[in-house]
Amino acid sequence: MNWYLQSSENSDVAISTRIRIARNLHGFKFNLSKKEEIELLENKVKDNLFNINYGLKFFKLKDMDEITKMSLVEKNLLSPDFVLKRNETGSILINDDENICIMIGEEDHLRIQVFSNGLDLKNTLNLAIELDKKIEQTLGYAVSKKYGYLTACPSNIGTGLRASVMVHLPALTKTKNTKKILQAVSNFGINIRGVYGENTESTGDMYQISNKQTLGISEKEIIENLNIIVEKIIEQERKARKILAKDDIELEDIVYRSYGILNNCRKISSDESRKLLSNIKLGTDLGILKELTDLKVKKLYLYTKPANMQKYLGEQYETIERDIKRAEVIKQIIKE
Repeated sequence: MNWYLQSSENSDVAISTRIRIARNLHGFKFNLSKKEEIELLENKVKDNLFNINYGLKFFKLKDMDEITKMSLVEKNLLSPDFVLKRNETGSILINDDENICIMIGEEDHLRIQVFSNGLDLKNTLNLAIELDKKIEQTLGYAVSKKYGYLTACPSNIGTGLRASVMVHLPALTKTKNTKKILQAVSNFGINIRGVYGENTESTGDMYQISNKQTLGISEKEIIENLNIIVEKIIEQERKARKILAKDDIELEDIVYRSYGILNNCRKISSDESRKLLSNIKLGTDLGILKELTDLKVKKLYLYTKPANMQKYLGEQYETIERDIKRAEVIKQIIKE
């Protein structure tokens, strides 16, 4: 089972962990734009893939169908900007478990990404560092003794590390405390972004929490600081859930109304399903809704997204037809 369908101790609030490392190869210009230069970069990576291993396979974006690319975006394995701006020149390395995905030719030559479910910063970082060292030994990086690893954007220089945790905060939203908590977090050098990163909005009460600083701080310090912040957010969300649970009827009504709509609708949009699923997940995590398991909730989240729904069904559909098929997929998963 892929990591994004698995559960862990804190996955009621912490949905997933990602470690992303920005790297550039020695001997190549930064911000490659010419097709020939990008092909040289790709060839160097491909020619040494056997030495890197980890079950990684090479794919050019232009050779992948649109639904497959968007399904990877929906899983947060690829950034929307990468697919949009580098569709003709970008490529990726990805393993079958999809817990490792390297974007080639994004803003930097390599964006090494490692993923895990729940809050698991330490283990995810360890795997990322292990992979990063293997690639450095094989390909060689652009490094400065003074500044550390060199990147296309100064905000990534130093460690080149962005650690992030996706969190689900429905109770803080319902008690109108989300803004206060997230503003406090921001004061500690932490970014709060939407589901798909920079310049995106929160959907279904999901937020991406990540470090701002990469220079003058070690990888270990980055994840220790982030871990403390995320644990505080989890604590505050759980406190808010206890407050909501005191009004049993009100919360049960919200949860079961959402479940009723999802289970009986004949068509539903991706946005509406995301909002209702936020209530469903909250109800399942609190033990209010006993009709669903955590695995079913995870499947509902994944397979109601447009591209992944079409991958699940093995067919392509127009927007209106997708809304009808989404309602059918929801019923299928609930009845499993």
